[in-house]
Amino acid sequence: MGDDQFEELLPAQLEQYRQTHHEKGYLLIDVREPDEYAQNHIPGARLMPIAELVRSMDGLPDNRDLIFYCRSGPRSMAAAAMVLDEEISSGKIYNLAGGILNWHGRLADDYPKVQVFSAGAKLHDLLYTAMDLEKGAQQFYTAVRDQTADANQRETFDTLSRAEIGHARMIYTFWEKTEEKPPVFDTLFAALNGEILEGGTALVDAFQRIAVIPQPGCIPLIELALDIEYAAYDLYRAMADNSEAEEIREAFLSLAQAEKKHMRVLIDAVAGCRD
Repeated sequence: MGDDQFEELLPAQLEQYRQTHHEKGYLLIDVREPDEYAQNHIPGARLMPIAELVRSMDGLPDNRDLIFYCRSGPRSMAAAAMVLDEEISSGKIYNLAGGILNWHGRLADDYPKVQVFSAGAKLHDLLYTAMDLEKGAQQFYTAVRDQTADANQRETFDTLSRAEIGHARMIYTFWEKTEEKPPVFDTLFAALNGEILEGGTALVDAFQRIAVIPQPGCIPLIELALDIEYAAYDLYRAMADNSEAEEIREAFLSLAQAEKKHMRVLIDAVAGCRD
């Protein structure tokens, strides 16, 4: 396909693209209306209704691939064609063939719960909140690990529990630069409450959902964990896309990238279930 045309992606191709590309390199744009987006959307997509897109094309990144989708294809095809014609980005321009109606992957409902981060908060506070969310996820995965009898399942959730500590430690490397005398990571992490999971779900609510899953419950537990990870990815991607400060954007894109690895761990674990 020539440089003067956008490229159509089938759903499986979009899924493969997202698995093999870093979050910093592309932007997935939903050009439907707000009520459509709130009903369901592809996790990580930025809402930009087509009328808004037309008015503010120059606000799009000029160095990333841009991927558009709508309900069934026509609106996003128009968006892709207009952005291509205006030569907005040096990256590639894509359209999801068939729109969200043709998408068989996971969907997120409602808007990302960005309210867990205080509006207008400085980098220091945003990063502290992000560490607290990672603490919540670590406590969740530890609890799931400790209550399951299946060895493979225990290993999966132990891996995720330890990875959440790694995520928090990564955030700490950004956060400590904002402090004159930062406490050591282990001290700070132990003091965090972790009452909210990454993605915005209350830890107590997640525990209640675990309680009603019949044993052995391998697949339901993994599906619950995937819900949490997709919500976290959706939230971190939204925070990155909504942030004007480059240092904040970088931090949240790094977190979104890390959440994709967790999704892969959980997806791979399904094959070991014996439900």
